[in-house]
Amino acid sequence: MKKIGVIDYYLDQYHFENYPTWIREASGGESQIVYAWAKMDKPDGKTNAQCCAEQGIELLDDVNELIEKSDCLIVMSPDNPEMHEELCALPLASGKPTYVDKTFAVDRETALRIIEMARKGNTPFFSTSALRYSREYADVNKEGIEFISSRGPGMFGNYGIHQLEPIICMMGAGVEKIMYTGTESTPAFILRYRDGRCATMVQLGWECDFSVAINYKGDHARVIQGASDFYQQFIKQLVAFFEDGVPRVPAEETLQVITILEYGHKAMSTPDQWVKLPE
Repeated sequence: MKKIGVIDYYLDQYHFENYPTWIREASGGESQIVYAWAKMDKPDGKTNAQCCAEQGIELLDDVNELIEKSDCLIVMSPDNPEMHEELCALPLASGKPTYVDKTFAVDRETALRIIEMARKGNTPFFSTSALRYSREYADVNKEGIEFISSRGPGMFGNYGIHQLEPIICMMGAGVEKIMYTGTESTPAFILRYRDGRCATMVQLGWECDFSVAINYKGDHARVIQGASDFYQQFIKQLVAFFEDGVPRVPAEETLQVITILEYGHKAMSTPDQWVKLPE
């Protein structure tokens, strides 16, 4: 059995509440979260000890002990990505397969430093939004995509990543510049690739579903409505990563997503003007 250790800011959050069961079920018990360590208890929430007792997981006081005892690692802190650089320092020096929960980093420079940690530690890792693995995207032909139009719910700061991950998964890295075309309450962007390809994304409020329209060279289009079963499909990929140590998402794509998130916020302050991304 693969013993998985969780490293977190605090354990009273949705992913720690659900990942243990999802991983156990997806792997048939061959991979299980056995250990956990967290920097602090959640203010006004359950203690880490309570969270572990509910899950039957051993809470350790020493993160080094957790890393030593575990075969694979998960750095969670999904609601506090500003903690990822600190929390990743030891696991990414361990050489053990490590998953870093979304959002990977707060900005491009931090993302580069975390990626360099993994390189120096020779540690396989990946990070992603689970929306990348929506069942509807599984059979999408990525060859010849010229344009993607994406729509979804939420606001850019917390939900933009869920549209960007599928876009970058299907079109790859290589975005040259970004423009904000939205309003005060409706975020909307144009992403222009260096090779001339293009993508747009708009967030139309919480009643809006996820959908993408794809146009291929030769004027062939495909429309995909909805996004379903993404957590289950993601967990299958996570379990497979822990088995073979092969990252499921290239670091280049993760860096691209984080760069777009950072420069998207800059573009919001200068609507209708191109903001160039660093190469």
